[in-house]
Amino acid sequence: MTRKPLTKPRKTASQERSRATVDALVEATARILVKEGFDKASTNHIAEVAGVSVGSLYQYFPTKEALVAAVVERHQQEITQTVRGELADVLAQPVEKAVRMLVEVAVRAHRVDPRLHRVVAEQLPRVGELEKLATFNRENFTLFRAYLENHRDELRVDDLELASFVCVTTIEALTHNAVLHHAKAMPDERMDKLIDEATRLVTRYLLG
Repeated sequence: MTRKPLTKPRKTASQERSRATVDALVEATARILVKEGFDKASTNHIAEVAGVSVGSLYQYFPTKEALVAAVVERHQQEITQTVRGELADVLAQPVEKAVRMLVEVAVRAHRVDPRLHRVVAEQLPRVGELEKLATFNRENFTLFRAYLENHRDELRVDDLELASFVCVTTIEALTHNAVLHHAKAMPDERMDKLIDEATRLVTRYLLG
């Protein structure tokens, strides 16, 4: 049986100097992942790019997977800080405006360091951090489910659980692929059109 790699840090940095070391290691890992890929992100290489000793690296992180997990967690935090306040504002909006806001927020979330976002999406299964992404998606699903419940009388759909899944998954898939895999074909003007089309698609599904 293949042993699951350790993805938890050995200890938390509490002093300013140790926090600086951890920050340097996480940033170096992110740079290597983007430029060279997961297989090139050895602990020796990460320590070299970060400008610290391998011994210092192992004081805080037992494996390179633990460092990748730290990159994933930091990236998820950056996305959450970008969108969480805006998502709360959705609840007070009429259906079409609420859907547009969700699509726009999803685009902005995927534009938070898109090269790193793409690598993170690819590496999540390898470091066992899918639960973090699942938690973030569940939060979006729960918020949208609550929104639909508040607007039940306006909707043509009856199964709000299924409708929430359809809408959140559709918005995530469209914006993920547009921003991360078709960026060159999606300048701002074309992205605005995509937002229009995605809004129309989801709104018509909900309202008929």
